[in-house]
Amino acid sequence: MRATRKAASVICYLVFAALAAAYILPLVITLTNSFMGQSELAHNLFGYVIRMPLLPSDVTLAQYRQILIESPIYLNMLWNTIAIATPVILGTLIVSSAAAYAFTVLTFKGKETLFFIYLVVMLLPLQVTLMPNYIVADFLGIRDSWLAIILPGIFSPFGVFILRRQMKVMPVSYIEAAQIDGAGHLRILSRIVLPLVKSGLAALAVLTFIEYWNLIDQAIVFIEDIDKQPMSLFLSRINQKQMGVTFAASSFYVFPALVVLLYGADYLRDGIRLSSNKT
Repeated sequence: MRATRKAASVICYLVFAALAAAYILPLVITLTNSFMGQSELAHNLFGYVIRMPLLPSDVTLAQYRQILIESPIYLNMLWNTIAIATPVILGTLIVSSAAAYAFTVLTFKGKETLFFIYLVVMLLPLQVTLMPNYIVADFLGIRDSWLAIILPGIFSPFGVFILRRQMKVMPVSYIEAAQIDGAGHLRILSRIVLPLVKSGLAALAVLTFIEYWNLIDQAIVFIEDIDKQPMSLFLSRINQKQMGVTFAASSFYVFPALVVLLYGADYLRDGIRLSSNKT
């Protein structure tokens, strides 16, 4: 019996290892190919469609020099991505914290109905909400600008859902004691509630960063000016005759997302775990 369980565990580890390798392999190929010369890449892509060498025979940084020094358009598009993602993350944390606090602590008529509407909106696919957002952006005169993406991102109900679930497991005595001492809602939120849900805030920040760092659909719909588009769209327009530049740009672009994901993995796990304790 013990031998059977051990064999089953070994098989599970092998299966998971194979799945992990399948997910990691494209990243490894992209990274290693970014250090290959153009002639070596052309030879590999032409002669080894199925079996592509992983390690470059001659390491070169020419393509990195091209995208970082010789082609300022790449850094401009990268700045566009940062300029969109940063206010969305900060705004989401502020708005979601305040809204989650109101849904958790305050008492007002129709609170649960309003929160149910929040859940319905959260469950809607992005493609369903793009058209109403487009109409609103056109009415406000912010179409073809970053605000058309930033404003809907800030008021996303997903952050409210995560933070409210964490706030509902907080000890009520903390808030009651602060209210007895005369603390207002703003002070209670900033001094008591937010420190208690910091794992949820970190998880929300990581998820929001990953989503808007890889922005695609909203940018296609709202941003017509090529100079305002994020890097995620520009990658598809890089010169296909220079595959080394494409690999280098992709490697450089994915690096911040990997760093944030690896650094915030513990916060992400803790935030999701705590958010699932109570509805």
